[in-house]
Amino acid sequence: MTPEYWTQATQELAACDQVMLQLIQQFEGATLTSRGCAFTTLARSIVGQQISVKAAESVWQKVIRAIPDIEPCTVAAKEPDLLRACGLSARKITYLQDLSRYFMEGNLNETSWNSMDDETIITQLSQVKGIGRWTAEMFLIFHLQRPDVLPLDDIGLQRAISLHYFDKQSIDKKTMIELAQPWQPWRSVATWYLWRSLDPLPVEY
Repeated sequence: MTPEYWTQATQELAACDQVMLQLIQQFEGATLTSRGCAFTTLARSIVGQQISVKAAESVWQKVIRAIPDIEPCTVAAKEPDLLRACGLSARKITYLQDLSRYFMEGNLNETSWNSMDDETIITQLSQVKGIGRWTAEMFLIFHLQRPDVLPLDDIGLQRAISLHYFDKQSIDKKTMIELAQPWQPWRSVATWYLWRSLDPLPVEY
């Protein structure tokens, strides 16, 4: 499912930023999509922590071959050795098990997310082991399709901004925030295009 705001967002970003204009033209027709499953998005985000998009996709494909029906109960029921054979660290296995438990026990208020602001959702999700701000921000962008998330800790976003705007020079968060001001209220969309510029595989969670 593509966000209903995508066309408006791309038009306004292209009008205010030359780099955005070039990227939007380069990847014409490509859009962010939601998988429609909160658990899958969070599980994929955990798998993708601190590794490349390509590596994350490889591990995830092994996981879904081992567990074709990805649900909290099926993940919780699997032996850690099976998940370890997919390329997951002991820590990430613990995180996936804790995430499964939260969903099985109904401790995440899915029905309330649409009425909650971004920071409140980040706080709630961060109660789960292994879910910090970055993982929660991926959830906001990919599952809830919130339009104005700027994941400052994302290495890919940092690299892309450095590449396209600062001639590959190192940058800090203050610089990123200032650069992204004209992108509001579409910073999620700008982030997606910057990710897309780095990797032939579109980023998906």
